Amino acid sequence: MRKLFYTVFILLLMTGCTLGPKYKRPAVQVPDTFRGSLSPGGSESLGDEKWWTVFQDTQLQALIREALTQNYDLRIAATRVLEAQAALGITRADQFPTISGGASAVNERFPRSRVTREFETSPVQVNLALFWDLDFWGKYRRATEAARAELLASEWGQKAVISSLVSAVATSYFQLLELDSEMEISRHSLDSRKESLRLVEIRAKGGTTSLMDVRQSEQLVYTASAQIPDLERRIEQQENLLSILLGRNPGPITRSVALVDIKFPPEVPPGIPSSLLSRRPDIQQAEQQLVAANARIGVAKAAYFPQIALTGLAGYQSTALTNLFTGPAGLWSFGGQLTQPIFTGGRIRSGVRLSEAQQQEAVLNYQRLIQQAFREVSDSLVAYRKNREFREQEALLANAAADATRLSQSRYRGGVTSYLEVLDSDTRYFDAAIALSQAQLNERLALVQLYNALGGGWQE
Repeated sequence: MRKLFYTVFILLLMTGCTLGPKYKRPAVQVPDTFRGSLSPGGSESLGDEKWWTVFQDTQLQALIREALTQNYDLRIAATRVLEAQAALGITRADQFPTISGGASAVNERFPRSRVTREFETSPVQVNLALFWDLDFWGKYRRATEAARAELLASEWGQKAVISSLVSAVATSYFQLLELDSEMEISRHSLDSRKESLRLVEIRAKGGTTSLMDVRQSEQLVYTASAQIPDLERRIEQQENLLSILLGRNPGPITRSVALVDIKFPPEVPPGIPSSLLSRRPDIQQAEQQLVAANARIGVAKAAYFPQIALTGLAGYQSTALTNLFTGPAGLWSFGGQLTQPIFTGGRIRSGVRLSEAQQQEAVLNYQRLIQQAFREVSDSLVAYRKNREFREQEALLANAAADATRLSQSRYRGGVTSYLEVLDSDTRYFDAAIALSQAQLNERLALVQLYNALGGGWQE
């Protein structure tokens, strides 16, 4: 009868209550459409696309794959997931009893006393001990819930690193291509200006132009030549940056196409704003951190209530090893312990307040992050559209500047104008060509930023 009572008592304890609030996703204000989107809202989104369908340059794809394998930030994020898995296993183990085994053998000699003679004894004991801190108030279940949420948060954090890494590699690669474009413009301009200087020097020797025209022509040559070492420095430093993203030591980076040959669609579908909450890994990570903070309130509140523990011991003890498992050598003990906090100086109350404040902080961080995500998408949408329009105008300006340079050189050779006009038009054309190259870069970077803002890049 006593055993049945203990069994029922234990089952009742195991099915005890769970303290703390149940998790409920906080209310957030979700707009109907993204500001800056020209297309009607639909379920299709650029963020759902795999990164290799967005970035179709084969060399860039190879670089991204290498980064996803070798990048140190991503490998660190993977180890954080392993840490969270181990922490979950440790926390979950607190819900179960601890059973340990022991064995002891002692040889003792006691001196003679007034009532006894000296004697020796050699007790041998083998036992199994059990300790079970019963989770009647759900302390360990809430702690396990928090640890499981932290594991999910670390997994979403790893996905956020993947998304950021894909965007960082693409951004660095496009910046490198743009520097290549500037280098090509500078070298072409330098060759053209050297040829122009040669013609001016011939005209000066023939007496058809002045030494001032020669000096002005030299200024054009020296301006273009000064750009080249600076661009070489920037290109090599950009290669070093990209190498580190790839997990390499600094070194050269292979390029396959020019920046202008990388095409993107004029319009991209942003999708439904509500779907952004489930697609962006940083938002998912913040929500799991909120789940963990919510569960820790229950852990803190459980400290108000008594802690109940069961202990048990069973085994054999004998003074002779040969008689250890024979005869009346068995021993056992079973008991329970209840500990109720009476005075803690406000420690428990402060612990509950701390966990509640941390939960409120997590709520606010989650809501703030969602608003920030909507802003990033809207900023990226308008940036992609306006950068494309700006690039189109820069292309017109560069064409006009090129034609003006051609006309001014013809006018100078015909003796209609001074070389100052050639100097001015050539400088304007060089600046316009560089500005067009940078506008082409900004247009492509805006799409990379939009893809990242929409939560793309981590999908396998």
